Amino acid sequence: MQSEKDINSKILEITMLIQNKYPELSKYLIEMPVTIPIDKNPKINSEYLQKYYDSLDQLLKKYILEHPNTHPLL
Repeated sequence: MQSEKDINSKILEITMLIQNKYPELSKYLIEMPVTIPIDKNPKINSEYLQKYYDSLDQLLKKYILEHPNTHPLL
């Protein structure tokens, strides 16, 4: 399993990619269910961060597949 630091770096990278190349997806970053903790005092760990990264990755991949001509360079 990757370290929290590594996963955070990946989250930052994909978030910046979304904001810079696919700004139309930025509104979904706030609305993603994985970003809304159920617990009063949520514990952020590698597993939680990986789930968040995976959800960002899925969002981006799905968008690219559904809009292939939007940004053909990626």
